[in-house]
Amino acid sequence: MSAPTPMMAQYLAMRKSLPADIILFYRLGDFYEMFFEDAKTAAPIMNVALTKRGGTPMCGVPYHAAQNYIARLLKGGKRVAIAEQTSQAVPGKLVEREIARILTAGSIDDLTLLDDQRPNYLVALSKIGKNHGLAAIDHTTGEFIIAEFTESAQLLDELARISPSELLIPDHQISDFSADHPTALPYDGYTFQPEHAHELVKKHYNVHSLDGFGCAGLIAAASAAGAALHYLIHQLRRPCEHLNPPRLLENDKHVLIDQASQRNLDLIESRSGKSHTLLAVMDRTATPMGGRLLRSWLLHPLRDLETLTARQNTIAALLAEPFLLSKARESLKNIRDIERTTSRLSQNSGNPRDLQSLSVSLQQIPALKEDLASVLTDHSRLLTSLHALPDLAHILEIALTDELPANIKDGNIIRDGHSPELDELRSAARGGKDWIARLQEDERKRTGIDSLKIKFNNVFGYFIEVTTAQLSKVPDDYTRKQTMANAERYITPALKEMENKVLGAEERSKQLEYELFLELRQHVITHLAQLKETAASIAEIDTLCALAETAQLNRHSRPKLTEGTELIIENGRHPVLEQTLTETKFVPNDTELLPESSRLQILTGPNMAGKSTYIRQLALITLMAQIGAYVPADSATIGLTDRIFCRVGASDDLSRGQSTFMVEMSETSLILNHATEKSLVILDEIGRGTATFDGLSIAWAVAEHLHDTIKCRTLFATHYHELTDLANTRAAVVNCNVAVREWNEEIIFLHKILPGPADKSYGIQVARLAGLPKPVLARAKSILSHLEMNSAKPTAKSQLSDPKPKTTKLEDSMPAANSPQMNLFDF
Repeated sequence: MSAPTPMMAQYLAMRKSLPADIILFYRLGDFYEMFFEDAKTAAPIMNVALTKRGGTPMCGVPYHAAQNYIARLLKGGKRVAIAEQTSQAVPGKLVEREIARILTAGSIDDLTLLDDQRPNYLVALSKIGKNHGLAAIDHTTGEFIIAEFTESAQLLDELARISPSELLIPDHQISDFSADHPTALPYDGYTFQPEHAHELVKKHYNVHSLDGFGCAGLIAAASAAGAALHYLIHQLRRPCEHLNPPRLLENDKHVLIDQASQRNLDLIESRSGKSHTLLAVMDRTATPMGGRLLRSWLLHPLRDLETLTARQNTIAALLAEPFLLSKARESLKNIRDIERTTSRLSQNSGNPRDLQSLSVSLQQIPALKEDLASVLTDHSRLLTSLHALPDLAHILEIALTDELPANIKDGNIIRDGHSPELDELRSAARGGKDWIARLQEDERKRTGIDSLKIKFNNVFGYFIEVTTAQLSKVPDDYTRKQTMANAERYITPALKEMENKVLGAEERSKQLEYELFLELRQHVITHLAQLKETAASIAEIDTLCALAETAQLNRHSRPKLTEGTELIIENGRHPVLEQTLTETKFVPNDTELLPESSRLQILTGPNMAGKSTYIRQLALITLMAQIGAYVPADSATIGLTDRIFCRVGASDDLSRGQSTFMVEMSETSLILNHATEKSLVILDEIGRGTATFDGLSIAWAVAEHLHDTIKCRTLFATHYHELTDLANTRAAVVNCNVAVREWNEEIIFLHKILPGPADKSYGIQVARLAGLPKPVLARAKSILSHLEMNSAKPTAKSQLSDPKPKTTKLEDSMPAANSPQMNLFDF
């Protein structure tokens, strides 16, 4: 095998320095090239041609369009290293290159590749003893969260809330994490070792101890934090000076919502589509920062009455001043993503458009502060943290041109008049170009060649081009430079002299513009702390204004929050369905759950009548109240809850070999083992995944345990009508049903919750609505009649076996009507 060329030897050395799963983008002029296995892997994902040269597989993409191709690779779960040229191309000399950065899904820095409404977390997990540590870093904003859990279920719940883009686990603990996180990336185990990880975090923040970050005794959390930092700094070669100090996520301050409940309540995502989520109908934020904060509030509701009351007071003040609310929202709509823009600039990766975005945003703040001064009395700290930075805003406005390039070395960044030196260079370049334009006209007259043109390219600079037909008129003082198919190219001493002046001035002009841009960027970085405070304040102001706007548009009311365990709703409505229903009007309902008389409600009624909608709307109303929002009801009194559990629907987990019933029982077990008297429990059809008597027995025992032992607020929707007997033996159990009406053997769903149990389930009528064939429906009615008379007899099931339904009459095999019946729960 022949020795590799110097360029290929350079490539192979870089490739060897990287992990095998990272794809190397190797800069060659105007392209990024990939070779060997990288090319084979990347080409189909990027949808580009895989070629060969000298037997070497390769593919490439234009450097100016590389981000689109990189995005495809990142979405495909790949990581990408960018090798840039660091020296100018000189004939006979190898261009120097170095790996500038490594891009991964959890560390994307290009805002065009990100969803501006959600954070982009890189998460590291660590397990030390029985404790599970978590560290989450959003490199685009500088947010740094740490948490520690004693149970793996708690860790999984928080991961569901965070929804990381990239997940790291220690390579020596793969077996501990792989079942729950099959797509996680194993990372060097030594980086998770407590001594190594803690020292790295302390060194990065220049502190003697991590106690000030809330990490006292949290060894697993601090270990995860150190590993995440190590990955960013040493593996991905990213600057991390802009990261905020780690913030401890304190579970006792938030309403805990397990991952199954998050899914069942359609908080952020829904199988029905993004528009059918609580976030979608509540998100009227005007800025990306506000959008991300609202998402966080919905996933981490509060238990602090003082903070929630302050939010309610601010929303009330905004609603009382609709004109000021409207003006504030107009100002907010002109504010860009200060948080991510500032982060990019502080990492020396921002471009001129980032500076312009920051300038426009800062110009909105004086009016915003003035408009909100009278309504933010309960959030005056937000006004204090809003920094208009007028000097910085003014400098950016007068320094930057109106139409800015994305590339910082393309020129046209700095406005005329900002720098006398730059103006002089530009004048020289423009004057030289004007001279060349005049020269073209003079040469046409002198030579008589009307088609003569003076052109420019990067290889020859400026030259005179004459078509072949006019060559006889070329004067003797022209020097031939290049022969083309249909023309000849020439130069003259005067043209080359002016070329040197023009190109020299242009080159120096662009270099000076670049230096002036760096000065502006550095000036911005000196205000980094104030800009971060401003971004955080704008996010909260925007979120509060959005909640006020939602309350105003959707006729929401202010709930009364207490430290008790009551839940009283007058004319409550489902916040999502109310906004997404198009053909029917939503029917509101009342609810009263009181600790001593009605804390457990048994809800019966047919399928499709609205049981699930009703019980979920109560959970969503409670959740909305505990982010400080107004709620879809005429009035509401809500005792603060510590956890919201929502067990509805049927699903399996084939990856773990769990059946629908096993998943149902696992979720029910979680509720019974973690619910407290302050919790809100929503249950729908417990026990239906097994035999009827088994399921009924389980449902009965679960209901008793929730009432007798846990004593929490519970809504229990069921088709087991036998459960309604609990109201006869338990003081705080009440029966309710969803009203329906029968007409001409059809049922009409009224969607109204009434006191008392339902008289029957109307299952066959619902089956008729679904389109079951008439013979099947007729047979089902006969079987139902038989079962209702013989439900307790062990022979009833065998009597229903009818191998010849066309000739055997069901009535012949049925027992007499006066057969004795058993009471199932007569004990």
